[in-house]
Amino acid sequence: MADQTAPSAIDDVLAEYSGLEAQLADPSLHNDAGAARRVGKRFAELAPVMSTYRKLETVRDDLEAARELASDDASFAAEVPGLETQLVELEQALADLLAPRDPHDGDDVVLEVKSGEGGEESALFAADLARMYIRYAERHGWKVETLDVTYSDLGGYKDATLSIKSKDAARDGVWSRFKFEGGVHRVQRVPVTESQGRIHTSAAGVLIYPEPDEVEQVQIDETDLRIDVYRSSGKGGQGVNTTDSAVRITHLPSGIVVTCQNERSQLQNKARAMQVLAARLQALAEEQADQEAAAGRASQIRTVDRSERIRTYNFPENRIADHRIGFKSHNLDAVLDGDLDPLLDALGKADRDARMAAE
Repeated sequence: MADQTAPSAIDDVLAEYSGLEAQLADPSLHNDAGAARRVGKRFAELAPVMSTYRKLETVRDDLEAARELASDDASFAAEVPGLETQLVELEQALADLLAPRDPHDGDDVVLEVKSGEGGEESALFAADLARMYIRYAERHGWKVETLDVTYSDLGGYKDATLSIKSKDAARDGVWSRFKFEGGVHRVQRVPVTESQGRIHTSAAGVLIYPEPDEVEQVQIDETDLRIDVYRSSGKGGQGVNTTDSAVRITHLPSGIVVTCQNERSQLQNKARAMQVLAARLQALAEEQADQEAAAGRASQIRTVDRSERIRTYNFPENRIADHRIGFKSHNLDAVLDGDLDPLLDALGKADRDARMAAE
């Protein structure tokens, strides 16, 4: 069955890629920055598929030629096994690239970290998690913008909202790496507030959702919003702006609250908060549609039960454990410094395997 469906799948990609190439060559496209960005992003997403397909076609041609000439020339006969191996590898790689995938993989993200049970220690851990994600983003050359932070007395994060964007369009963007991070993260360590040296367990929550370039599916009725303005603040409540420039938007029907105090003016903060609200409402609408269309599916990529512990960070043993896939490693210090790739690779592989099995 796979052999029958593959040609139509790649034919669709070839036709789309050719059409995108023609659009990019048309100067009029670039008069509309939004349209040019969408076309360029999709073109970049298809580039790995096209590269693999072209390599596959080259190997097929080389293998056919080597087989034809093998009886006359031993050197061609010697090339056949290697070319056959390459052919199988490239066919598998192309099948993986054409497999069903998350349509938001190329998107940027908004990431929220919130302290949970554990008081001041939980807030300090929430700040550790935020720094971990920031350092990982810096390793990959992504841009991080802090939209809002509420500090605890010791400088931890009661809650923080980050926007993380890749600099260039790609098939696998920020969402493809961070989409599994939503949920409850548990920490086991001796808190700085503990005088007896006892190990405490506390937790912080992570909420993450894609932030597409343009949110087109959600219409927001201004009458559904309550907008409050207040003075931006820093650690310990210190004012960082002498005007009421920070903005809090409450979407009354859903209860979603978005705050932004990063920008210098109230209008800028409101505009940025509205972008984040639209992205959250779109993510909520898509989650609800997914649940209705796939009720009973064992794994929801985008819907994480916030009461479920997904990962434990054990400081005494320098160990990190992801409970969803059984991943464990004893390099917690490196992970908190942004070395997340082995863990994220394992989560991505488990997700791809599940998608392939479902197909």
